[in-house]
Amino acid sequence: MEEFLKEFGDYYGYPDGPKNINEIRETEFKRLDQGVVYLDHAGSTLYSELQMENIFKDFTSSVYGNPHSQSDISSATSEIIADARRQVLEYFNASPEDYSCVFTSGATAALKIVGETFPWTQDSNFVYTMENHNSVLGIREYALGKGASACAVDIEEVANQPGQLASSGPFIKVKPRAVQTRNTSKLQNEESRGDACNLFAFPSECNFTGLRFNLDLVNLIKENNEATLEGTPFAKSKRWMVLIDAAKGCATQPPNLSEFPADFVVMSFYKLFGYPTGLGALLVRNDAAKLLKKTYFSGGTVAASIADIDFVKRRERVEEFFEDGSASFLSIAAIRHGFKLLKSLTTSAIWMHTTSLSIYVKKKLQALRHGNGAGVCVLYGSENLNLSSHKSGPTVTFNLKRPDGSWFGYLEVEKLASLSGIQLRTGCFCNPGACAKYLDLSHSDLLSNVEAGHVCWDDNDVINGKPTGAVRVSFGYMSTFEEAKKFIDFIVSSFVSPPTKIGNGIAVNGRFAQLSSEELESKESIPGYYLKSVTIYPIKSCAGFSVNRWPLCRTGLLHDREWMIQGLTGELITQKKVPEMSLISTFIDLEEGLLVVESARCKDKLYIKIKSNSYNPRSDEFDAHDNNILENHNEETRINCWFTNAIGRQCKLLQYSSSTSKHCLNRNKSPGLCRVLESNINFANEAQFLLISEESVADLNRRLEEKGKDPNRYLEKLNPQRFRPNLVIAGGEPYAEDKWRTLKIGDTNFTSLGGCNRCQMINISNESGQVKKSNEPLTTLASYRRVKGKILFGTLLRYEHDAKVESWIRVGEEVNPERE
Repeated sequence: MEEFLKEFGDYYGYPDGPKNINEIRETEFKRLDQGVVYLDHAGSTLYSELQMENIFKDFTSSVYGNPHSQSDISSATSEIIADARRQVLEYFNASPEDYSCVFTSGATAALKIVGETFPWTQDSNFVYTMENHNSVLGIREYALGKGASACAVDIEEVANQPGQLASSGPFIKVKPRAVQTRNTSKLQNEESRGDACNLFAFPSECNFTGLRFNLDLVNLIKENNEATLEGTPFAKSKRWMVLIDAAKGCATQPPNLSEFPADFVVMSFYKLFGYPTGLGALLVRNDAAKLLKKTYFSGGTVAASIADIDFVKRRERVEEFFEDGSASFLSIAAIRHGFKLLKSLTTSAIWMHTTSLSIYVKKKLQALRHGNGAGVCVLYGSENLNLSSHKSGPTVTFNLKRPDGSWFGYLEVEKLASLSGIQLRTGCFCNPGACAKYLDLSHSDLLSNVEAGHVCWDDNDVINGKPTGAVRVSFGYMSTFEEAKKFIDFIVSSFVSPPTKIGNGIAVNGRFAQLSSEELESKESIPGYYLKSVTIYPIKSCAGFSVNRWPLCRTGLLHDREWMIQGLTGELITQKKVPEMSLISTFIDLEEGLLVVESARCKDKLYIKIKSNSYNPRSDEFDAHDNNILENHNEETRINCWFTNAIGRQCKLLQYSSSTSKHCLNRNKSPGLCRVLESNINFANEAQFLLISEESVADLNRRLEEKGKDPNRYLEKLNPQRFRPNLVIAGGEPYAEDKWRTLKIGDTNFTSLGGCNRCQMINISNESGQVKKSNEPLTTLASYRRVKGKILFGTLLRYEHDAKVESWIRVGEEVNPERE
């Protein structure tokens, strides 16, 4: 920390504030002492515990009522709302004579008001910077729908031009992309351009990179648009209004509207001080508000209306004209406590504190090198790392590279960060223009990604060798150096490869080595293996039962994951959502044709009759009843009620009944193709079988034991069943199964489909009927079993089914693998 304070000590930690950063954390953010490192303040900052105490004290000692009344309480509430408006205007240094504050449900709702009510004509233009949030891009639909043109632009800022006075400020160049229009017959002329209203939109700070836009754009567009837009199709358009999306930037540097008089500014309060959510504001110039055309009216926005004739008289005050229905008066009353907090620290001190952290992190990431000298990190929008410059906010956006130059997927970074208690953001952050611009994604790249199935929030983080998004960390006023340092240490320990070492003639690449040199010693002969246990899981995510022998069918083990529990809205319910599902036990009696289910939450066991042909190993055809196992409505109700009680939420039980489907469930729990199309599976995620080696589990247990720092700490010894395998084998060396291509168990043939990518479910344990969660063993596995973004443990198998032969699998049978 000494090095950090030497460079940033005058800026970090609020040295001149009422509390320093340590005091703020100790008194107002005690909940973060539990090991959580929160680095997504660009998404939403955190509320202060003191702030919430003051809000609660306010709400429990005051009475607030609907302001649309004349009662004393309503009048007092109206005064609170009026005072809140004044505070918002003051925060942006906006005069009430020039601006009005319209409360909305958030910045997005404020943008929607502008798009809906702007006086678009066929001669209007909507011009917006590439680095805009989707909520700003959505305004384009209103513009194009009214016949206006739309165009994305890039802003280039250069030093003073020859002959230009230094005091005249930087030279700003607007470079247009393709003009969009849906009015193919549109013909503009200079006369009509003079009357049409045009809108120019940009963010005060890009939520993708953190780069700040020069607010001189406001005055240049409004007062000198012809010179500013020279060379664009809009240079002759005269009547320009400017919109600033300040949702990201206003937390540290709110636009000064007395100096940069934008017509519209939007913001959300949770970005400022965490609470309340669902409340934002539109700051609108009063002269611009008069041009907006609102159609809908509601309670609170009309002075009078007559029900049975076409008559309405609207209210004239700007906020009353736009705020439909009753204001969110309790949320509005809460914001004064947030503003009080910000005022005590000052936005300039917050900016210095947070930016010192972001510059520190950027410099550290920029300096990282792999053992072979290759760079580790690619930063986006971070050319200037000087604190005295106001070019960037407290945001760091980047992607990571492997020693060979290929990309680590951003989801791998997010997954491992979560295991380390670090909460960050990945993807494009709802900013497709900035994402494409900084990741150098062409239109053909973007369209081919969509055709490949890529959509927002999915798992496709690298397509055709290019990242589809990035990793973002962002700091808030309560962030600390220790959090920034922990983040850097996490990156170094998880993604930086040390120099290659040579051991026993084998190149072992540091932390990415999967085995020790002793474990990698080659063997002249394959050690003996045998089948130790067989487990069937009839209901997906519920407990299974072990047997000595069991029939095989086209889908693998008979009845394995043949049923699943589904929510009433269609979502698949698993242990990830309801960990207590691990306490639901199951058993199948083949002779009686019964599925028996038991839960501590239910008084009686549940017995479900299985059709006789469905447990005949010779029969592979199930009756299809639209994926519903029940023919009798009363029986269906009985079963679904039992499961609703067992898991504590309304649900229903489904049985897989299609005999021809070759689909499985992907990570998003939507239908997707299996690992190979030749596999026929029920409700399994990827494959018919999961095989686990006892020796591999023993090796993991040794690593977990070595990892324990406190000798008195209880170290749970993992059982192979923790990984929900179908088959457990004994014998041989740890991880030898990684190299198997095919194997034979008894007389039955199987094909290896590769390693099983593990998730947080293996961190859920069931001890004496109590469900517990931790970060292990996934964190330890991530340290040595990562392969291209996947944490592999166990092997997925496909049964080579022969319809002519009745096959059973038995505990104790010999396992004969064929290596690659």
